[in-house]
Amino acid sequence: MLSGWLKSGEAGSSIVVIDPGPSDQMLKTINDAGVTHVTSAPAGLTAGVLFLAVKPQVMDAVLPPVKATVGPETVVVSVAAGKTLSFLEKHLGEAAMVRAMPNTPAMVGRGVTGAFANARVSDAQREQVHSLLRVSGPVEWVPTEADIDAVTALSGSGPAYVFYLVECMAEAGRKLGLQADLAMRLARETVAGAGELLHQSPDEASRLRQNVTSPGGTTAAALAVLMAEDAMQPLFDKALAAARRRAEELAG
Repeated sequence: MLSGWLKSGEAGSSIVVIDPGPSDQMLKTINDAGVTHVTSAPAGLTAGVLFLAVKPQVMDAVLPPVKATVGPETVVVSVAAGKTLSFLEKHLGEAAMVRAMPNTPAMVGRGVTGAFANARVSDAQREQVHSLLRVSGPVEWVPTEADIDAVTALSGSGPAYVFYLVECMAEAGRKLGLQADLAMRLARETVAGAGELLHQSPDEASRLRQNVTSPGGTTAAALAVLMAEDAMQPLFDKALAAARRRAEELAG
């Protein structure tokens, strides 16, 4: 997100990164852009937008030291899975707050983010947060906070499902006799290419699938297996339900 903000024209001097142990790459980005880096929240700092980009497991330790940076005009944006607005308010007090769930393709500007704003977020703050999140890809605002856990299960965790699909396709190709490295290259490029076609095409995913599928052909034979009543759809139903349950558990 930091790289995206800087590329979009945000001045490095307007950004403060609070991180006790940044990576070498993060330090280079910070130093090159003139961003202020501190290991703890400096006294007297009041944030316009406070991004909480940490793992949910460390939120209890992270929040108390940054409470002083939250002022009357601050909007807090949390990207921690499962941590509810009531949890954040318990640590930071009543404030304008947004829960957001991006995903890892944000690193290449092709992510998607689900977001929910509480009633204290003004139209101007919402627009500001939308602009900041948009540098990583599209932003979808959801009507209820509970929807964020479903977003987490679907798109937040979703890239891992796609990567695992590539692994499975490559392994199946290997079992058909292809060299392992060739099978992996074919699987990677197939999924990457299909994703780009999906991105560029106005057609629904179902239409694109039908376009590939000739009646009685090889694709139809494979889809008959994948689309069986006990195959892919119920498996994804169970997987996403498990991810949402875990997000709810992380709320504490």
